[in-house]
Amino acid sequence: MLREFSAGGVVLSWQQGKWWVAVIEPQRETPADKKPHSRRQPSPVLALPKGLVDQGEKAEETATREVREETGVEAELVTKLADIKYFYVRSWGDHQRVFKIVSFFLLLYRSGQIGEISAEMRIEVNRALWLPLDRAAEKLTYKGEREVVKKAQEYLRTHPELEGEPQKARERR
Repeated sequence: MLREFSAGGVVLSWQQGKWWVAVIEPQRETPADKKPHSRRQPSPVLALPKGLVDQGEKAEETATREVREETGVEAELVTKLADIKYFYVRSWGDHQRVFKIVSFFLLLYRSGQIGEISAEMRIEVNRALWLPLDRAAEKLTYKGEREVVKKAQEYLRTHPELEGEPQKARERR
């Protein structure tokens, strides 16, 4: 069985007196031979930014790189939150079953504009946006990612010194 290793980030930004999290809406592929069964538009998939760990790269490096590439923002590592493990069957090529581990890290926003992503990344990402952290667990599509966001919320509850931290860092510069 094939194994894949990915890493991603729960990027938090303190804005307007509350925490926000960076999420992406991946591009959807609609095979030409499959027609929608209804006229209703499917709800968008909302996910955390993540991607495959490149050879020689540490998971933390992958997380910050994927965040930058998929959202347009720079973020600083705080801590590892969790590993999500699951199986999937490739829908392309060899249709092999794959065991996947995704390591998620808590990161704090430092700079950049959400959604300013390269034309090359538009193949993968339709858009990037900020969601209020207190609503993210109900808006994210994947159960494992909803659980990771809850871990980020718990981390914030036990580390109140982080509240307003990004603004403090900018003021120190």
